Amino acid sequence: MELFTPDFGLIFWMFLRFAVLFFILCKYAWPAITKMMDQRAELIDKGVEYAQQAKQDLDNAQAKAEELMQEARRQQADILREADRVKTQIIEDARNEARQAASKELDQAKLQIDQARKEAEQNIRDEVSAFALNIAQKVVRKQMSDTKAQTQLVDSLLDELEKKN
Repeated sequence: MELFTPDFGLIFWMFLRFAVLFFILCKYAWPAITKMMDQRAELIDKGVEYAQQAKQDLDNAQAKAEELMQEARRQQADILREADRVKTQIIEDARNEARQAASKELDQAKLQIDQARKEAEQNIRDEVSAFALNIAQKVVRKQMSDTKAQTQLVDSLLDELEKKN
């Protein structure tokens, strides 16, 4: 039974060893352990703080990105509206220029047609008058073969000249 009940000396030396070990642990090991635990707790706190800051930065970045996307969409819509307006303006300008060019061409064609018509009328008049003169010359020659008819014609022409003057 001696194994189960230790002696007083054994208990004393075990207690003394425990006290010295406890003293050494308290003096040297315990401050190092608590210092490491404090550093670890501080590191964990900083990690949590960094994580919260990173989450907040991410939220801010997402909000800013969304804001930039909205601005980009608005600018895109503005650019598309402006491009549509410019396209419509260009088409309208081209139509107006085409109308003006067509009108100018039509006016020139009308002028050319009028000039050609006037030239044709003049040519016809010239030809008709030439034919009439030829016919009149032949008729007058035939009728003027007699001197009485010639004097009568000259008198009538002189009378007409006097009336005009």
